[in-house]
Amino acid sequence: MKTIIICISVHHGNTKKIAKAMAYVLNADILEPVNIDISNLEEYDLIGFGSGIYGWKHHNSLLNLIDKLPQTNKRAFIFSTRGNFIRIVPLKNYHNKLRYGLLKKGFEIIGEFSCLGLDTSGPLRFSGGKNKSHPDEKDLNDARKFTVGLKNGFKFTEIMGS
Repeated sequence: MKTIIICISVHHGNTKKIAKAMAYVLNADILEPVNIDISNLEEYDLIGFGSGIYGWKHHNSLLNLIDKLPQTNKRAFIFSTRGNFIRIVPLKNYHNKLRYGLLKKGFEIIGEFSCLGLDTSGPLRFSGGKNKSHPDEKDLNDARKFTVGLKNGFKFTEIMGS
């Protein structure tokens, strides 16, 4: 199964750590959205899309890439790292914009993963942020387990991770 992970990790490398753990299991390439040649995506069987969560959605560069993609019947998975605002917005909602964009393009979403990441946005930067140890080894192991499941043909209907 030829796999690519399209990932943007902007501030602390949180999402890149998760992408590397997933890529190791899947023997996948990792590229940023700006470095994707859309015509080359046809050679992949599985495509992962991930970023940190900004304003309750994935990074705009990832969402803009989805808008440019042609119709397809490819399999995909979604992942993210985030601050912990679950009390305000349910976890599943963070992935809505990306999920709906991929579904609209014909992708089959076979799994979703999310975990905490260091968050220094807004006033949190004055205190050094929150989730300072995340993603931690448990998060990385959860990401690896998630991708082993994808590799073995499991389809996750709920978001996996912390």
